Amino acid sequence: MDTAFLIINLVVAAIIIFMFGWLAKRHVSFSKRVLLALGIGIVAGFVLQFIYGAASDVTKQTTDWLGIIGSGYVKLLQMVAIPLIFISIVTAFTRLQLKANIAKVGMWIIGTLVITAAIAAFIGIGVALLFHLDASNISQGATEAARATELQDKFAGISDLSFPQKIVELLPANPFLDFTGARATSTVAVVIFAAFIGAAFLGVQRKQPDEAAIFAKGVDAIYAIILRIVKLILRLTPYGVFAIMTSTVALSDTSAILKLGNFVIASYVALIAMFIIHLIIVSFTGTSPVTYIKKSMPVLTLAFTSRTSAGALPLNIETQKKLGVPNGIANFAASFGLSIGQNGCAGIYPAMLAIMIAPAAGIDPFSWKFILTVILVVAISSFGVAGVGGGATFAAIIVLSTLNLPIALAGVLISIEPLIDMGRTALNVSDSMVAGIVTSKATGELKQEDQKLVEA
Repeated sequence: MDTAFLIINLVVAAIIIFMFGWLAKRHVSFSKRVLLALGIGIVAGFVLQFIYGAASDVTKQTTDWLGIIGSGYVKLLQMVAIPLIFISIVTAFTRLQLKANIAKVGMWIIGTLVITAAIAAFIGIGVALLFHLDASNISQGATEAARATELQDKFAGISDLSFPQKIVELLPANPFLDFTGARATSTVAVVIFAAFIGAAFLGVQRKQPDEAAIFAKGVDAIYAIILRIVKLILRLTPYGVFAIMTSTVALSDTSAILKLGNFVIASYVALIAMFIIHLIIVSFTGTSPVTYIKKSMPVLTLAFTSRTSAGALPLNIETQKKLGVPNGIANFAASFGLSIGQNGCAGIYPAMLAIMIAPAAGIDPFSWKFILTVILVVAISSFGVAGVGGGATFAAIIVLSTLNLPIALAGVLISIEPLIDMGRTALNVSDSMVAGIVTSKATGELKQEDQKLVEA
């Protein structure tokens, strides 16, 4: 009987997927198809959970098959991410797209990421205090205890790294290893390596123009091929979003979400508040917040459903270019944003945890001295966390350990981690795009006249 139900589910899924293909042929806009995929995926996930239950074999087998589309789509995006970063940055040099000083571009991007992380920490603290979040009042089961042990083990693995050592970890000792994504900091290392090649090209161009011209022509050819691959993969976005969202909702632990509903609501209040701050920031650059929302919605939807900033990177870069950000700056901002200054994972989340856990350590969470310390620690660690791989877990470990708060208590939120991680990832991606827009404006390269809604 389970097999029959599985077949029915897959036939329905196939019909929905066919419908997205039909909508594409009818020239329904890319943004509308992505948002429709998100909505249908949520409904389909709830239907599966309501009929079969999140823990049933039918639900698990159905989501396994959908994983071919959902997880496969994310893997394809990750496949092209590092080649795209590398060749795009090198191309920016060969086409002289990076007119501003590279150091200036890097400082503006990193500065924007870190400053917005500090603002995000302040937002997270304010919301945590407003909702009276307290980790000591949350009951811990076997799953939470196991998570606590895991966090302590991870802390043991990174506690010996000093801040300068974390920065050194960013440098590409073996760029070929970093091209495989083997290290947590591989993406940033590839960016640095590409910048060195670009700078070397400019030197060769002055002294050996013929050789430089041959190199530039080869880079242009590779760039055209990579860009075509990206466009082919991005066409699969509605299908991937539908499959990922269906699986996520179908497998969600509803009882855990209800039990920790206060933290879920507080998290999304903070995430939305920070996104509004992003809109205010881009408005100061002359970019319309409405335009920003329209053009960023597909990539934010992808980040929300897939929970991976790296997977969303190709669409992130394309979105920034639609917003008038030059190709080179877009690649730098999107790449650095993967592991530096993440507003959701390294800003709001660890700050809220610090406020939640403070009472258990005998600290008054309303103390201004403690609040300012949290903001400072979060801002610094949002950059330093790049040396240990980034992400909410590492950010939380670093912040809590620096503040001498019990790390294990962060494990109480493991059951709702996927749900809040969706919003955090979307905010991280938005933050990197804001950094690209701000940097382009500061260097006088923001092409606002080109901000036309181009469909992928």
